[in-house]
Amino acid sequence: MGLEPHALASILLSIGALILFSRNEIPLEYSCVAILIAIVLLFEVFPFEATVGVSGATFLRGFGNEALITICLLLILAKGVEVSGALHAVGKLLSRIWLGHRHLALLATLVFAAFTSAFANNTPIVVMMLPILVGVAHRVEIPPSKILMPVGFATIIGGMSTTIGTSTNLLVVSISEELGLPRLQMFDFVLPATLAAAVGIIYLWLVAPKLLPVRPSLLAGTAPRIFNAIVELGSDSSFVGRALSQVVRELGQDIRIVSIERGNAIELVRLPTLELRTGDRLQIRGTPEAIHAAKSLIGGTDTSGALVRKLDDRVVEVVVTRDSPLHGQQLSRAQESELRGLHPIGWYRPGLHRGSKLQRLRDPRLQNGDVLLMQGPRQQINHLIDTPQIMILARTIQVPRTGHARLALGTMVGVVAVAALDLLPILTSALVGVGVMLAGRCLTWNEAWSAIDARMVLVIVASLALGTALFVTGAAQAIAVALVSLIEGLPPPIIISGLLLITALLTEIVTNNAVAVIATPIAISISAELGLPALPFVLAVLFGANMSYLTPIGYQTNLLVMAAGGYRFSDFFRAGLPLQLLLWLVLSAALSWLYL
Repeated sequence: MGLEPHALASILLSIGALILFSRNEIPLEYSCVAILIAIVLLFEVFPFEATVGVSGATFLRGFGNEALITICLLLILAKGVEVSGALHAVGKLLSRIWLGHRHLALLATLVFAAFTSAFANNTPIVVMMLPILVGVAHRVEIPPSKILMPVGFATIIGGMSTTIGTSTNLLVVSISEELGLPRLQMFDFVLPATLAAAVGIIYLWLVAPKLLPVRPSLLAGTAPRIFNAIVELGSDSSFVGRALSQVVRELGQDIRIVSIERGNAIELVRLPTLELRTGDRLQIRGTPEAIHAAKSLIGGTDTSGALVRKLDDRVVEVVVTRDSPLHGQQLSRAQESELRGLHPIGWYRPGLHRGSKLQRLRDPRLQNGDVLLMQGPRQQINHLIDTPQIMILARTIQVPRTGHARLALGTMVGVVAVAALDLLPILTSALVGVGVMLAGRCLTWNEAWSAIDARMVLVIVASLALGTALFVTGAAQAIAVALVSLIEGLPPPIIISGLLLITALLTEIVTNNAVAVIATPIAISISAELGLPALPFVLAVLFGANMSYLTPIGYQTNLLVMAAGGYRFSDFFRAGLPLQLLLWLVLSAALSWLYL
């Protein structure tokens, strides 16, 4: 294509970023910083002369991007609504509907989840609804796995309908405005989104529950979850000096010894005559009850420290969410102060079953969706329930400061209304709303800061830098010209449909913000080359980047639903593929019909 060196480098960096972002073993923040360093060095060491005013600092302006600041403010507002318990009254109403009108209850829940997610972050909505729905499902004798995933998908569908529904929407709107398009207002694309939502919700109501298998819910406390734990034998352990075969028989069939570590030697579990010694580290697997019993029987030391077993000790399961103080920490370094004195004695990662994988994860770095088995006094567990950042399975979190619920909800509604009526920009109204919540003590400063995900900020800034590089170097236009030459002669609706599908598939393996930011300049360039309106191409990217239904890693709420519902990886593909195809067809037709 005769690309200028900077343009070629920008394309290669974008491809490298997509690969890095899809690799789970590489921390996302490291990948983002590496991409930023590479772009800044490229344009500082080798100045780009074709466009005046482009330097390394140009690509760090994303930290002050209006869309990023707005996203952070909206996340803080959502946190205020969450910790004030403003949505709990709605949750209780849904519970009564489920108990009185089972046939319409799922529809009402799906509509509520979708509508609420159009104006607020869907993660706290899912966190609030999961324990309520599981409890109700067992009371009306409906398998929780039949309803949890549909509700999670409904929140993603609802988030597509407004400019503030997701961070991806805000980014696409901001970038398209920077590239010369008229700014999209809050409800400018609500019609195609509503058409898609109507079809999607009907599918989730009538079809998806029939496709989903019955899975034992983690929230129900009856699922055969297999946790992993490590115990170090102390000098007082009754197992010291005994043969491994004897220990295996005494522990019983409910516990499996995966490996034994002795100094630098591992895999000693294959030697049945091996005599256990003080200091041996046993990696065991089993149900929560089995692990708790085995630790008491072995009498060793847990990896997180000595366990002081009291008569009122209890075991509880805690889900690691993205805003949890446990997220990103290694299991051995989990801060007991953050856990109200509880000790982690086991961990579970959905979809991880093979022993070969477990060998590499003896001290895992906790990620979204992991479940920890915690032990401690009943009083400390009750205190933990009052911690907003902690999600406890089989319990409904009692959020403090419920007296501020009306102020928090009213503030959120006011922010949305002011922006929707175009009285103030969403950035201004959100900033005022945060000020009102802080002044009204709906949330504390620590809670406000905890609402901002540093990894999300880095992903957005790195993605914005890549998008800027593609546009200013002419790489986006070159890609558009190449694509247009390949699709020349195809009807515009087919081109838009293809762009929508490609974006949706990329979103399943790469963060949706990165895909949206990189694809938006390319979509605008394609529309310019074809001489067609840019809006349907931009909306194809926006909608496609939100369509994360095939895998649990496509969206963080999918991981929460997977952990709570006991789903397998394949369950998302089973229920998500028809939904993905339906929304693709409906949105492809709607975009062509409304905007071409």
